[in-house]
Amino acid sequence: MKARTFTKETIGDMGVVEREFPRLEIGDTVAVSQRIKEGDKERIQIFEGDIIAMRNNGASSTFTVRKIAAGAVSVERIFPLHAPFIEDIKFVRKGKVRRAKLYYIRDRVGKAGRVEEQVITRQQREQKAAANKQEKA
Repeated sequence: MKARTFTKETIGDMGVVEREFPRLEIGDTVAVSQRIKEGDKERIQIFEGDIIAMRNNGASSTFTVRKIAAGAVSVERIFPLHAPFIEDIKFVRKGKVRRAKLYYIRDRVGKAGRVEEQVITRQQREQKAAANKQEKA
């Protein structure tokens, strides 16, 4: 859907609403639960991997998730943020990155292709929680 040609009211009428997902950033590892229809059956499939790119463009915002599948084969999926088939997005861990797009990881093999985890202390976690409370208020 090309949302750029529609007004905000039209997009709202189409059923695109604000989703209550966690704040996503580049390098984070997330588990995306998506609804998959096969014939008349419907099931939930989880795709867990690192966010390597985000495109913020209103209702047509997307994020790219990359995971390493069986046999060291990498799989990338581009998810529309406001798609109705996305059931839930769970935050797994924070990544330590210095770039806005992590396309260079595509060329890496083995451990070099991983995003390092950003370890935060208890004090930093408490400060972040306090900042979130002030932001919501």
